[in-house]
Amino acid sequence: MLNQPFLDALRPALAAAALPEKAAGMAAYMKSSQPYLGVPMPILRRTVKALVLEHPFSGAGQLLDTAAAVWREASFREERYVASLLADQKLARGDLDFLPLYEQIISTGAWWDHVDGIAGRIWELLEAHPGRMGPLLRNWSVHEDFWFRRSAIIAQLPAKEATDTALLAEVVEPNLGESEFFVRKAIGWSLRQYARTDPAWVLAYVAANRSRLSPLSTREAMKHLG
Repeated sequence: MLNQPFLDALRPALAAAALPEKAAGMAAYMKSSQPYLGVPMPILRRTVKALVLEHPFSGAGQLLDTAAAVWREASFREERYVASLLADQKLARGDLDFLPLYEQIISTGAWWDHVDGIAGRIWELLEAHPGRMGPLLRNWSVHEDFWFRRSAIIAQLPAKEATDTALLAEVVEPNLGESEFFVRKAIGWSLRQYARTDPAWVLAYVAANRSRLSPLSTREAMKHLG
């Protein structure tokens, strides 16, 4: 069931918030074939928050259906960002029913803004359902689509002390020889982030795998470690 009042209000609200003079530059920066309206992310977040307050969702099912419809029917890239922002609502967090939407965002979004934009949602699923998500992320780490591999690698960015280091090492392992920039960057990013919590673990991991880590991954991992 869709939240039709929200959907009816969305496009007029985005048009009212748009700065059209920014649209071309935003599309060029993101190398996007899908046009932009010109709504900067801080304004987009405020707009979505206001719309949700004005047109609240009756439950997680309605939220999911509406977010999926926004993603599917988007004419502008900001509308796809709205779908991800809706999944950030408290109703959605840790709900496995949203997993197909996240998989759709990864596969059809196929760019770093969309993939990275739901990394926190993937972590919430892992935290709430480790028995389901751990094996899934291991499968993603060897997926033919490198965006799924990136998603598996960065899934624990928000985890801090809750990081499953065995899982982190397992999803990185099959990608150590990967030449794709976005995978190499993801490896370095995930290690750099965890180094804020456990620098000794990251130093030991880099030392043990230095010959297999790309220079980019190593440089990113060691960025704040000296």
